[in-house]
Amino acid sequence: MKNTTVQGRISAAYYKLTASEKKVADFLIKHLHQAQFMSISELAEGCGVAEATISRFCRRLGYGSYSTFKLAIAKSGTAASPAEGEAGEVGAKDTVREMGEKLQRANSRAMMQTLELVNPATLGRAAEMLAGARGVYCMGQGGSMILAMEAAHLFSTCWPHYHAVQGSHHQAITAALLGKEDVVLFFSYSGSTRDIIDLMKVARERRCRTILITRFPKSPGAALADVVLQCGSDEAPLQLGTVPARISQLFLVDLLFNEVCRRDMETAAANREKTASALAVKHI
Repeated sequence: MKNTTVQGRISAAYYKLTASEKKVADFLIKHLHQAQFMSISELAEGCGVAEATISRFCRRLGYGSYSTFKLAIAKSGTAASPAEGEAGEVGAKDTVREMGEKLQRANSRAMMQTLELVNPATLGRAAEMLAGARGVYCMGQGGSMILAMEAAHLFSTCWPHYHAVQGSHHQAITAALLGKEDVVLFFSYSGSTRDIIDLMKVARERRCRTILITRFPKSPGAALADVVLQCGSDEAPLQLGTVPARISQLFLVDLLFNEVCRRDMETAAANREKTASALAVKHI
């Protein structure tokens, strides 16, 4: 089984699967390409089974985890998108102009998908939390930390209580000392890393409120967050850290920033003017 494709493994194991595992197999036979973009919760819901069934199914096929299974799908040639270039894939024979147009479409599509997913009431609730917080601590892991730093920088041009906290240990220490007047703004595309789950649990114990920006609103991290803001842009396992995925999250940050500003536009404008004046002396 080691050298067979995902489809081959499913076919070889099909008649040894349980009834619930066959539901997973039947779904994947029809939707294998889409599965690489789905969280374990979304796949379980689509198949009508429990998440534990998905994990057991992956192990039955010889994959150590669901993430390993999705990576195998991404590597499968038959799982390739039927419309090459539709998601911004660049071809070897593309001109610079053609390459740019593909990437521009992918980036624009990511923003439009995000805008369609925005719930005004949820965005407003997040803005209220930030506007009334004693301190806001922006966190993430890996590439998501870069987004957290961007968010902290943008908000700090108006208000001094926004901080970027790097490193899982420093984040755990910070979360342990927060209280109900503080807010953690966390970035995690998958919402399924151990770090975010551990951090959210600590924040909940401290009664600290949390906002999560993620692609998957039914992820383990999202289940622990007070407010979830969903970004657009599907990202396959072989496309980690794509620009469209980052743009979709930064677009949410921009929406959130302006929503907070709208609650006191006069103060926001005055503070930004002070910031601009302070930075003016830095320029030649």
